[in-house]
Amino acid sequence: MKPFDQPDNIYRLAEELRLPEKRIMDFSNPVNPLGTSRKVKAEIRRYLKYLHRYPDDDARRLRKKIGQYHSIDPETVLCGNGSAELLYLITRTMNPQKVLIPAPTDTRYERACRASGNPEIVRYHMKRGDQFAFDVAEFIRAMAGKSLSPDVHSHAPGLQEEIEKATHPCDMAFLCNPNDLTGRLLDNQSIKKIADAADRVGCYLIVDEAFIDFSPGESLIQEVADHSHLMVLRSMSQASALAGVRFGYGVFPVHWMEQLASNRPPFMVSILAQQAAAAVLRDKAYRKETQSVVQREKAFLEKSFRKLGITFFPSDANFYLVETASASLIWHRLRRKGIMVKACSDFFGLGDAFLRIAVKSHRENTVLVKELSAILTSGD
Repeated sequence: MKPFDQPDNIYRLAEELRLPEKRIMDFSNPVNPLGTSRKVKAEIRRYLKYLHRYPDDDARRLRKKIGQYHSIDPETVLCGNGSAELLYLITRTMNPQKVLIPAPTDTRYERACRASGNPEIVRYHMKRGDQFAFDVAEFIRAMAGKSLSPDVHSHAPGLQEEIEKATHPCDMAFLCNPNDLTGRLLDNQSIKKIADAADRVGCYLIVDEAFIDFSPGESLIQEVADHSHLMVLRSMSQASALAGVRFGYGVFPVHWMEQLASNRPPFMVSILAQQAAAAVLRDKAYRKETQSVVQREKAFLEKSFRKLGITFFPSDANFYLVETASASLIWHRLRRKGIMVKACSDFFGLGDAFLRIAVKSHRENTVLVKELSAILTSGD
């Protein structure tokens, strides 16, 4: 039997089951259930005749459009072959020595840091008993080099003095908002407090907004200009369904742009990726329909989880972290049917009872619920 914590992908599973890849239902990766926008597809077809050209290495026109979209200076925008590549670029350029990472969260942050050296990793643990809620004051204490205390709250007296007295603060900290795995969103004002504290202690705060499109009013991008240690990453893989095209961008303090740009490989973003990204930014109807479909399908899944007795945690993204004693059984049984969900047994702060399930189309969600019901009522 395949180990429960071994990662899967649609290509490997399709080969193992001897199925066409299109027959695999992938609930392990939370990509927009609408699929790629028709306008994006049309734009890609238009630019196929230009594949013989090298792309604009600086992505000038696209950066200008991103600047207009967010009302920011395009000179603070750096485009990349997915936000993951920018993440590795940041750690390679800055070579952090002490890094704060929440748990549970995406493992990419630690992998990127390990690839650039061997930094000390400090973990801020979100507790299952609190439904993985985020305590701003505890995170700031950890960032400032103070030991964590369950008694510290956001308005704890003397917190500023403790920050100023810290002797070994972290030089880099990561936040995924909404958090990958738990789906919990930290509101704009709370993260701004963390960004303010990061400036005071000299810790670079990397905010990964891969799923912020599902809560667009909470982005911290416009705060970068006012914070010397804040960097924000955005991805078009999930909400824009461009995972196969590979495009992401970051917004950085001006004083870091030249060094980051000089350390990146040439031609990171293809012509097709640049045109696809520009088309997404223009497609207001697609974004509106995405919000409507995701909210409707989330309501369907939540109702189904309750009926099946599966515990799920509040989510502000297009996926759910669920908990059930039958997680391993569910993962294996679904896999045999060509249905993938994400096992979470190898993530800090979780275990064998946790799965992450993406929100898909109503047809796919209905198939998933039917299969879950069959597994949980089989008596095995």
